[in-house]
Amino acid sequence: MTSAFAPAFAGFGTGLSLIVAIGAQNAFVLRQGIRRDALLAVVGICALSDAVLIALGVGGVGAVVVAWPAALTVVAWIGGVFLLCYGALAARRVVRPASSGLEAEGGAAAGSRRRAVLTCIALTWLNPHVYLDTVFLVGSVAAQHGTARWTFGVGAALASLCWFTALGFGARLLGRFLAHPAAWRVLDALVATTMIVLGVTLIAGA
Repeated sequence: MTSAFAPAFAGFGTGLSLIVAIGAQNAFVLRQGIRRDALLAVVGICALSDAVLIALGVGGVGAVVVAWPAALTVVAWIGGVFLLCYGALAARRVVRPASSGLEAEGGAAAGSRRRAVLTCIALTWLNPHVYLDTVFLVGSVAAQHGTARWTFGVGAALASLCWFTALGFGARLLGRFLAHPAAWRVLDALVATTMIVLGVTLIAGA
């Protein structure tokens, strides 16, 4: 019985090791979790997107991506510019905070739901690292498990679901520590730094 689930455990560990890292997507999910803004939709989009990308990788699309490296260059430029713009907006909030604490952020949740969903989709699908890691790397490792590669993929997708759920809903525990504008400015400064560094890195490596 244990050997039958071994590929799933391996997939879970591989998926978790790739997802648990400071990045644009994780920073965005953390901020949405703290704000309690469209959180269920954001977590669902991230987990479902990863499941789709993992399925593509396990199904062999990773080899197709490698065959056309120019496609990754285009995605790198688009994603890099997007991250720089998002980082600039976060930096602007550091200088000119738009609200005072969690109460104001929560009140704006309904009006920002569409923006949050679109931003989440862009951060997920315009990030070339997602394709390299989730599609190519996971697909390559899954291929080593032969007929059990789909079991491996299920484990990797489950790791993604567990991580984004824990990151998003667990962020609410930080709510009382972020009840003041100064705390939000620190968070936005970290988000801005992460986005800008990632954006420059993507464009420089394109």
